[in-house]
Amino acid sequence: MQDRQISSELIYRSVDSAVILFSLFITFLYTDIYYVEGYIIAGLASIILFSLAARFTDIYSSWTARPFREEVLHVISAWVAAFFILIFFGFITKTSQHFSRVTLTSWLFLTPVLLLITRYALRRIFSYLKILGLNNKTIVISGMTENGLRFAQELEANPDYGYQVAGFYCDKNNTLNNSTAEKIRRHYPILGDYDDLTDAARSGKWDQIYLALPIESKKRIANLLDRLADTATPVRILPDYFTSNLLKSKYLEIVNTPILAVYDSPFSANNAFIKRAEDIIFGSIILVLISPIMLLIAIAIKLTSEGPVFFKQHRYGLKGEPIKVWKFRTMTVCENDDTVKQATRNDARITRVGAFLRKTSLDELPQFFNVLTGNMSIVGPRPHAVVHNEEYRALIPGYMLRHLIKPGITGWAQINGWRGETDNLYKMRRRLEFDLEYMREWSLWLDIKIILFTILRGFTDKNAY
Repeated sequence: MQDRQISSELIYRSVDSAVILFSLFITFLYTDIYYVEGYIIAGLASIILFSLAARFTDIYSSWTARPFREEVLHVISAWVAAFFILIFFGFITKTSQHFSRVTLTSWLFLTPVLLLITRYALRRIFSYLKILGLNNKTIVISGMTENGLRFAQELEANPDYGYQVAGFYCDKNNTLNNSTAEKIRRHYPILGDYDDLTDAARSGKWDQIYLALPIESKKRIANLLDRLADTATPVRILPDYFTSNLLKSKYLEIVNTPILAVYDSPFSANNAFIKRAEDIIFGSIILVLISPIMLLIAIAIKLTSEGPVFFKQHRYGLKGEPIKVWKFRTMTVCENDDTVKQATRNDARITRVGAFLRKTSLDELPQFFNVLTGNMSIVGPRPHAVVHNEEYRALIPGYMLRHLIKPGITGWAQINGWRGETDNLYKMRRRLEFDLEYMREWSLWLDIKIILFTILRGFTDKNAY
């Protein structure tokens, strides 16, 4: 198995290196400055720098089970970093004048295009080979649990991942007759008990073994791990509900001690940088575009009702820290106390201009100032009033996990219809489910999708009042 991974990585590295040199060669043909030695050195140096950048962007790990759009971002980031470091060295060594600006610019843009084309082609080739049953891994699952069944079904639905489920093993005393156990027996072979699993592992019959036992079965897990330690078959543990259902759990190493981070920010340092860059770039552009609209709204509020134009309400931000969220005033009152009544349909406190602003979500526009100052994002879980947070955190398990990232002007829950008044626990639970799903599945493309859907749907939402 390890040899296969090494060979796969070697193929990717070799192809990437060839693409970088080929791209430079193509652009070099159209230059009038034939400094051949310099271009050769630049090409070889770029390969080294690209390999170093790859360590930080993780482009040579297994991407089989991850979306191609994520690979696109990582590859482009690695190449741009390598290219500009190379240019920097050329500048400080005063050798950059020997190179054609046209060639270098063409090389900058052509290389990532060719890298992505070849990587996509390799991905499709490897996937096709796995569908044909070549280079596949045959695995077994220990434990008649919902988690094990879900994992098996996911692998079965995605044959290009390269895993084939041979069957399940269970305790010899297992007498489960619940719906999960029945589904497993109906769709997958029961290969035996844990004694049979140990014998099969010793003989190297299976490529990998996955333990799907519930977390409360610590003694059984420890006993089974002890027995499997006497084999050379790789063993992996499927996290149960507590480590997989709410957020992406991840493994860390602190002072040489492995740590499983269960409730933690879903953003790596790289993704956090991308998220903040997205907020600054998109937020600045949007704020410039909406400035005339905001000016007209401010005039309309001032002319039609008494009180300030803006309303700042206390909310919870990242890590539950208090922040002040900007909004256009839409009511005759500015409630920000220990008791805050949610707006309801035909609420008498809402002004005529305020009703239009709330219906069209235009009252949220000043929150782009919050985005630029860094205490909000364009996309994220909507911030609730402090008093509502305190109420729901006591009623809904996992509610405060939504504060592991910055709150947003719009979010996954909002474009899926869970917007407006939450007058019962069911609505808030559904909103939380979408918020946590967004945190698990975050990508730049998902944010762009949410922004586009907000523009298309946000101005006609029936739940906004």
